[in-house]
Amino acid sequence: MTTPSDTAETTTMTPPETPLAEIRRQRIAKLDKFAESGMDPYGARVDGLVSVAEARRLFDVAADDGDPVRVKIAGRLMSKRLMGKSSFCDIKDKTGRLQIYAQKNVLGEGLFDLFKIVDIGDILTVEGELFRTRTDEVTVRIGTFQLLSKSLRPLPEKWHGLTDVEQRLRQRYLDLATNDAVRDVFLARVKIVRAIRAFLDDQGFMEVETPMLQPIPGGAAARPFETYYGALDCPMYMRIAPELYLKRLLVAGFEKVYEINRNFRNEGLSRNHNPEFTMVELYEAYGDCRTMMDLVEGLITTVAQEVLGGLLIQFDEEKTIDLSRPWRRVPYAELVRERMGDDWYDLPVAAQVEKAAALGLQVDVKMSAVEITHEVYEKVIEDTLIQPTFVTRLPAELVPLAKRCEDDPTVVDVFELEINGQEISPGYSELNDPLEQRRRFEQQAVPEEAEAEGRIDEDFLTALEHGMPPAGGAGIGIDRLVMLLLAAPSIRDVILFPQLRPTRPQETDTHA
Repeated sequence: MTTPSDTAETTTMTPPETPLAEIRRQRIAKLDKFAESGMDPYGARVDGLVSVAEARRLFDVAADDGDPVRVKIAGRLMSKRLMGKSSFCDIKDKTGRLQIYAQKNVLGEGLFDLFKIVDIGDILTVEGELFRTRTDEVTVRIGTFQLLSKSLRPLPEKWHGLTDVEQRLRQRYLDLATNDAVRDVFLARVKIVRAIRAFLDDQGFMEVETPMLQPIPGGAAARPFETYYGALDCPMYMRIAPELYLKRLLVAGFEKVYEINRNFRNEGLSRNHNPEFTMVELYEAYGDCRTMMDLVEGLITTVAQEVLGGLLIQFDEEKTIDLSRPWRRVPYAELVRERMGDDWYDLPVAAQVEKAAALGLQVDVKMSAVEITHEVYEKVIEDTLIQPTFVTRLPAELVPLAKRCEDDPTVVDVFELEINGQEISPGYSELNDPLEQRRRFEQQAVPEEAEAEGRIDEDFLTALEHGMPPAGGAGIGIDRLVMLLLAAPSIRDVILFPQLRPTRPQETDTHA
């Protein structure tokens, strides 16, 4: 049999300007033809499949002895080139693409006529013998095929894909189906999460699960999402952090625990924020802030080595982030003095307001010195911390769940890991004094939002009174870590289905 060439002229498929309603009408008519032929256009289970990658491997293994290799593969049709009595197509599964070749004299007239009306986007299974074309392309010569799912709507145009950013996010499934670079991002995210688990498991940590619905939101200062539990006839909150439940496990004697969790904060959307986000939070009994810095530094560098193969992250020609250890550790106040002057902490509030306002910050004399200083840190200093930096010894007012530093009770023994100008991980020497914890909670409670007693987690304080060992704790924002390691510009690029405003009925295309 003559070996075919896959360089024949491509037959034009549905013109791109064809209205969606007409495309759907044409494809539904084709669906009916399949049904009339006796072939179910939405087929069932398929046994004996091999992946595209495995098919290629089998062909390479058999190449030396010349034995024929027959395979059955399944996937989505991504291209189609009709040439009279034959057709070349590309089929794609999770492992890649493979060319398939249909011939009328092999399939028979009836089956070939059906193959001619399959569309790009259809999902099918094909079975046949592998061969190599004149252009050295490994190809399946189709002996038989089965339609598994008829696509009634077209995939995005081949060369441009989904170009509208909002459409890409709303129809992420199409973006993933047609854009290998986007698909690679989420495959890498899976590897990153897997590597985090492996690292912590190897360090002797135990993975646990804690409630996502909580009677009192705690563990962070954030506005919660509220709901109502009908069976218990009480309000509930989506968790803003798992911290207080994980600490209960320290009380229980679980000395090294972690949770890869979803948190929910009813706050704004931005390049770095999504109201539903993923974190890994971990606690180690008998550790402290420095224990956590060492652990986080080891975790991130290990994950980078395993997923990226190195410690350099190239964002553009001008910015490269180097994760090589050791990472800088610097007190919060030192960074503030570097930017605002050695006398900053000696200035009266009015003078601090004047200097901060000169930098374009929205501050006033009604704010405390701590609030003004933190506004300076967040708006002026944080963005400059590009290389990995542990910012330590933060003001005590900012972190109510951490221990105060022994040499200066105005600051707490904590860190914020900053990389590329954003916080990747906070960590603490955890407060385990129940009486001091109660005082902090009472100071933090906001009377105008709710009664103080209603915002204090009495059950957690009861647990602390039974005794929690000294401990170190840390959290890592997985979405932000993935952004960092993959040099992604926005958090929406690394979340499969980021939060978007619901579309109005007139904004969605109909199935007319």
